[in-house]
Amino acid sequence: MTIEEQVEFLMRGVEQIISKEELVEKLKKAEKTGKPLKVKLGMDPTAPDIHLGHTVVLNKLRQFQDLGHEVILIIGDFTAMIGDPTGKNETRPQLTREEVIENAKTYQEQVFKILDKEKTTIRYNSEWLAKMNFADVINLCSKYTVARMLERDDFSKRMKEERPISIHEFFYPLMQGYDSVAIEADIELGGTDQLFNLLVGRSLQKDWGQESQVIMMTPILEGLDGVEKMSKSKGNYIGVNFTPEDMFGKIMSIPDELIIRYFTLLTDIPMEEIEKMEKGMKDGSVHPMEAKKALGRAIVTRFHDEKAAERAQAEFEKVFSKGGLPEDMPKVEITDVDLEEGKIWIITLLTKANLVKSNSEGRRMIQQGAVSVDGEKITDIKAQIEPVDGMVIRVGKRRFAQVKVK
Repeated sequence: MTIEEQVEFLMRGVEQIISKEELVEKLKKAEKTGKPLKVKLGMDPTAPDIHLGHTVVLNKLRQFQDLGHEVILIIGDFTAMIGDPTGKNETRPQLTREEVIENAKTYQEQVFKILDKEKTTIRYNSEWLAKMNFADVINLCSKYTVARMLERDDFSKRMKEERPISIHEFFYPLMQGYDSVAIEADIELGGTDQLFNLLVGRSLQKDWGQESQVIMMTPILEGLDGVEKMSKSKGNYIGVNFTPEDMFGKIMSIPDELIIRYFTLLTDIPMEEIEKMEKGMKDGSVHPMEAKKALGRAIVTRFHDEKAAERAQAEFEKVFSKGGLPEDMPKVEITDVDLEEGKIWIITLLTKANLVKSNSEGRRMIQQGAVSVDGEKITDIKAQIEPVDGMVIRVGKRRFAQVKVK
């Protein structure tokens, strides 16, 4: 690719860059010297699973790999023990090192569904941050003022609302910024919510006599509700470890307004094809349902394979389009121990079948009219069910279980 083509390739799905001119110069320098750029992404393993929202920026990293640049994934094992205060209106609980290391293991397993393992360097920021003595920390703190730190939206908001800000939270952006100094990053990637932290990295690099990194920010992906950002805590997420059927089914539930955005940020389908599809949905020549199926196939193929995507689509069409039942439903075994006078409470049946996580969720799903047994809707949260071998329990559109009486 020419430099212009590389820039166009890399700018797909980028919401903000500081600055495009600097990116062009860095790419020219890399081409001239034959030395690849160091492209950094920091990830704090504060939770064990990665969802599609995380993959937006990982896709960008993969693009840099495809162009021959050095990708450095920094596992924030040290910073995660503080926790990024971005977007938080209160001090978050600190994780233990054991929790962080355990989460980091699954992070590494999952990121290589996207990144090329052979072309990825994994670093832990405890390599340099844990070695700092108190004098080093004082020196780092001297590079930034309290006034500039309070320019952060979350900090200024908490100040106005008289919510506490712990001193250690001020250290987070400095530590993330110092990661860029430690590895001499040429480019750092992050979500748009990371702007302040990424700018601190640029500033600290100047203080250490380095050339400032280019920062490229990708959008925050909306979850299945189409409103809130994708988040496991909000339940609106699609995990990269989901089964092909679950992944496809979840994608089919997104609002039509998100189809093109998901195509752009989560697939490598050429933009010409995506724009043609968008035009077709506007003029009625392409039905949104067919566009979603194409999206589902593309994403499932990426995280599983093409055959899995075909099976997932066939299963979806059988269950939801034709009113059938899944071929491979999980079984819930019911024994005499579970019964009282030959029956079992519906809530107990739902939790035992792992269709709900708690009794309160079971009650809520029944009250919402989302629970049925052998096709008959259950509306009474006190209902007692007489289990029959082969009985099918359904919660919502995608959760099924079949009773096995023993």
